[in-house]
Amino acid sequence: MSKMKTFIGAVLATTILAGAAAAQSPTFFRIGTGGAGGTYFPIGGTIANGISAPPGSRACDEGGQCGVPGLIAIAQSTTASVFNNAAVQNGELEAGLAAADVTRSMYLGEGKFEGKAHPKLRIIANLYPEDLHLVMPEGAEIGDLGDLAEKRVGIAQAGSGTQVAVLQMLNEWGVTRDNMSEAELNQAQSAERLADGQLDAYFYAAGWPVAAMVQLASTKGMELHSFSDEDLAKINELVPAYIPSKIPAGVYEGIDYDVKTPAVSAMLVVSSDLDDELVYGITKALWNDNTRKLLDNGHAKGKQITPESALDGVAALGVPLHAGAERFYKEAGLLK
Repeated sequence: MSKMKTFIGAVLATTILAGAAAAQSPTFFRIGTGGAGGTYFPIGGTIANGISAPPGSRACDEGGQCGVPGLIAIAQSTTASVFNNAAVQNGELEAGLAAADVTRSMYLGEGKFEGKAHPKLRIIANLYPEDLHLVMPEGAEIGDLGDLAEKRVGIAQAGSGTQVAVLQMLNEWGVTRDNMSEAELNQAQSAERLADGQLDAYFYAAGWPVAAMVQLASTKGMELHSFSDEDLAKINELVPAYIPSKIPAGVYEGIDYDVKTPAVSAMLVVSSDLDDELVYGITKALWNDNTRKLLDNGHAKGKQITPESALDGVAALGVPLHAGAERFYKEAGLLK
């Protein structure tokens, strides 16, 4: 009898330990962001921190992480929107930050992505506006985008939403790859080339302030092109997701004037393949008090990421919310 009790006890102990191990099994969640010198990377890192709660970590009410139990989210530097959406569609990333216009085009398979629909793309939240920065050397100026013909222009990385939109805009003013010397560079590379005199201008869409531009402005100096109201209206008609916006004076050293510029919303995108319960938990963690503190104390754009604006423009975008996120917003009274 004692041997039987010992055996049963061993089986129970093994079962309990196995259950505990299973409960502590980590779930890895990769978030595609952008270049280290931009805004996607720090914002993605903050979101990853907020939604994580690794196995064995201290409980939220005891001062620990308040994310999804067992979730380990990791922000990965990528070439941004196009890459992130494609990787989410293909299952190479669980989530990604991406510009609204590119997300719509890729989901529907229209424009540059004609015949290449990405039907698995789903939205968790609208995050913040990404202002288009057209950066030039200190003292330089242009009348409109047509003046960039025959110039050395940074058009952002291949695989970025910025490049897709910028090429559309430039084409409207008669500037193409055939009559400009284009450079496909990330934000940090573009700033370095401009500082070294190897570029006449470069484009980058991001939430201000952009770290590489802060450094450029405080060392070599720079100018930002302020678009006319007429040009902003023309861009909005051409690329409807880009709406008139403003970079306030003083954001960057030496830029003591308001900069009128188009802006596009940054979205947090996932795949329809992700479990509804997991995405519900991630959405809930994104909007808890702990993540709020992280967003408020991180990158300046973090303060603009709020549950009240999380659904702005999403219905008109034509890309569905993930079912798990939709459930959260309905429960929170943010969606009927």
